[in-house]
Amino acid sequence: MIPISLDPRFVRVAVAGNGPLALRRLRALRAAGAENALLFSDTPDDAAVAIAGASLRRNMPDATDLADLHAIWIVDLPRDVAEALATRARGQRLLINVEDVLPLCDFHSVAEVRRGDLLLTVSTNGRAPGLASMIRRNLELRYGPEWGDRVEEIGALRASWQRDGVAMPEAARRIAAIVADRKWLCDRVCDFAERQTLG
Repeated sequence: MIPISLDPRFVRVAVAGNGPLALRRLRALRAAGAENALLFSDTPDDAAVAIAGASLRRNMPDATDLADLHAIWIVDLPRDVAEALATRARGQRLLINVEDVLPLCDFHSVAEVRRGDLLLTVSTNGRAPGLASMIRRNLELRYGPEWGDRVEEIGALRASWQRDGVAMPEAARRIAAIVADRKWLCDRVCDFAERQTLG
């Protein structure tokens, strides 16, 4: 698998499906910044209508709809319907994820932890999503909300160092020193950061 982060400002994404898992995927896409993600649902319930709002399309996507997208998550649909939709989408050169049907997936969604601009992800290549979920919960405990502020602080420092012409290796050394001094990471990682600072 090739891990990448897509900027939702430049890709058009959608969910096709009926039921709570489709809504969960829509919420996840919105949390990732894809506020304009569409929900295609031919039998939307009240929750879908309320949550999707103007992004709801009361049908499964046709060829015209698919031509406007870059990626689609297919969720909560019978296998034959999902497979037919995936085949049409693949014909339009979309990236496709059919939830829990590995042979139909071009990509897999990762388990994620978001702390401001910090994004931590876990993937088992779609083979053990329950395990990925457990690791994600572990990361949530290890990397609390304070990490959002830490990324902001380091990002601002790095920007100022770039303006001052500080070379990348020196910037990395300074960051390692801050992390070690403030003991932001576990002992093993702090030991590594201290070695980087001294080296």
